[in-house]
Amino acid sequence: MRRKTILIVDDEPRLVRLVKVNLLASGYEVATAADGKTAINLLESSNYDLLILDIMLPGPFNGFEACKRIREFSDIPIIMLTGRTREQDRIRGFDAGADDYLTKPFSVEELLRRVKAVLRRTQPSEDYLNCPAYSFGDLVINFAQKRVYLRGREVRLTATEYQILYQLGSHAGKVITHEDLLTRVWGSEYRNELHYLRNYISSLRKKIEDDPGNPKYILGKHGIGYQLATEL
Repeated sequence: MRRKTILIVDDEPRLVRLVKVNLLASGYEVATAADGKTAINLLESSNYDLLILDIMLPGPFNGFEACKRIREFSDIPIIMLTGRTREQDRIRGFDAGADDYLTKPFSVEELLRRVKAVLRRTQPSEDYLNCPAYSFGDLVINFAQKRVYLRGREVRLTATEYQILYQLGSHAGKVITHEDLLTRVWGSEYRNELHYLRNYISSLRKKIEDDPGNPKYILGKHGIGYQLATEL
């Protein structure tokens, strides 16, 4: 089996060395870049399985801007690193297209856990092929192709956003509890990370709802969970 290749983008040499050594020891191939422009060029010319991207970068593109530009041509899973703890920074990262968010300082164990979880979410599954397409109003989810359409136009989603829609769409009309949805998408170790789910649901609603504040597709059951609407 081919070893997964991870691109680390950070301008702190000590942190890069720490992350690189531990990823190599865990069986991953590793490449590095010190700024957003270099990272974009590398991603355009080479194949990587995961991007670890710092927010505070030198040069013309900070992490948010680099993430947005990468999302114009790549669906690579992205874990963003930041020294900021503000909720709006986390939401801004998700809106830019990040799949996960890790606040500095972090433990090596936590980073490796996030890497493993994000890569797991991007693995293809035969379940997609056996699930009928979801269609309601202007929204269509083609599970076989792993594509989402709104009014006939494809909606670009991150791997995590798609996983959430897949879980909701394959159980359309049924409420999936917060804990169950977190476990299915992120893994059992994330079952209490409700802020993760709320941030991603907010990001998804911005992409598929005409009025995110008054959703008609992704419906919430206060204190319980979420469901994808049906005509029933």
